[in-house]
Amino acid sequence: MKTSFTVLILVSLLLTACASAPKATTTQASTQETPGINERAGPGAETSIAAKPSVVSGDLAAQLQAIQQKSVYFDFDEFVIKPEYHGIIEQLADFMKTHENTTVTLEGNADERGSGEYNLSLGSKRAFAVFKSLEVSGIPGSRVESISLGEEKPRLTCHEERCWKENRRTDFIIKQGP
Repeated sequence: MKTSFTVLILVSLLLTACASAPKATTTQASTQETPGINERAGPGAETSIAAKPSVVSGDLAAQLQAIQQKSVYFDFDEFVIKPEYHGIIEQLADFMKTHENTTVTLEGNADERGSGEYNLSLGSKRAFAVFKSLEVSGIPGSRVESISLGEEKPRLTCHEERCWKENRRTDFIIKQGP
């Protein structure tokens, strides 16, 4: 079991390293106000108007980066997607529909509470919940992969609720195909 866990972590790190989008450089800053986008503000943050790169600008790298900076957060010991995160999943689905050569890896995470095995299972259920939402939105399952990192990739490392909230999430790693 230790070997398979190590392999899972190594594969996840490799996928993360390969999937990072290059920084976009533009000569003109073009943004638009987009309602309903919750930039990695964390769980419980109000869904508000946030600036994002303009789709009109055609800046694919900036679009990829903007979507990859978002996460779907979950309540303690839950894997049900809360209504405030449906817009983020729809934004990802719309992007994937527009860019048919993209794939996404969904990384399910858990906070440190619970056993390692339990947290891997919970992370898997969280990633799979987002996977199913993308399928319902019309994205073929062949373009989506879900993996669990359990408690191994915390965003914050304190031992209190404000950190645990940040660590109960599913992240998006988008890959642009040929």
